Amino acid sequence: MNTKVNLCGIELDNPVIPASGTFGFGYEFAEIYDINVLGTFSFKGTTLQPRFGNPTPRIAECTAGMINAVGLQNPGVEKVIGEELPKLKKCFHKPVMANVSGFSVEEYVETCRLLDKEEQVGWLEVNVSCPNVHGGGMSFGTNPQAAAEVTAAVKKVTKKPVIIKLSPNVTDIVSIAKACEDAGADGISLINTLLGMRIDLKRRKPVIANTMGGFSGPAIFPVAVRMVYQVSGAVKIPVIGMGGVQSAKDVIEMMMAGATAVQVGAANLVNPMACKDIIENLPLEMEKLGIESLSEIQRV
Repeated sequence: MNTKVNLCGIELDNPVIPASGTFGFGYEFAEIYDINVLGTFSFKGTTLQPRFGNPTPRIAECTAGMINAVGLQNPGVEKVIGEELPKLKKCFHKPVMANVSGFSVEEYVETCRLLDKEEQVGWLEVNVSCPNVHGGGMSFGTNPQAAAEVTAAVKKVTKKPVIIKLSPNVTDIVSIAKACEDAGADGISLINTLLGMRIDLKRRKPVIANTMGGFSGPAIFPVAVRMVYQVSGAVKIPVIGMGGVQSAKDVIEMMMAGATAVQVGAANLVNPMACKDIIENLPLEMEKLGIESLSEIQRV
């Protein structure tokens, strides 16, 4: 069984990619298993300046999912380059995906410019879709012109493939994806979390200090499959599918919806071995379905 796929000119051993924010900078998981079994992974969302993130509580449980409002807590791009990437290099020997967030076009550009120089970084995943930070993030991803502006500006400062991560919290995902493609994006990743909220009945207040946050987990999988299908049919660049993926079957379903590779998010928080388990089960599911090579899978 051939599980290899090609993502923006870089070959992956398999299409399974832990999603940003659910896998840290990798070395924490490397203590549990050899993370080199992964296709790659998208490291923790990185901004130009360090961010403490949102106040606590930041997590709320839901039926078949969870809400988080961590708020892009990270040490800032210079520390990521100076401290996190050297630690990662000791345990991960493949190109890694750098996830970048910003609060202005200039911040996106400068962060990408700095990461472009890092040999370990294979792709830049530019997040224009974070729903739980104020004054940035999702505002760029809900408007085709704004998303295109970020895309075009970042493309000028990097030679690495630029993958734009889109928000599902829009009425027309296709127009935004096409605007990014027209502005030079090398790929699209979707979906980021849906916007959700829980209320504490006894306290009569929102569970999360931020009031709302990103809803993820298996409950959102059908929405993700639908959006991946819509976007992959409208653009010619690769699509990375994500949203509620828990199993090898889910990975294949995402690929039948048009995804080239598949990210796994919330499942990592429930089971740290989730991605390893999915990768080991992929050949078994392929055999059942008569699939010799994942790269042969056609969009339905």
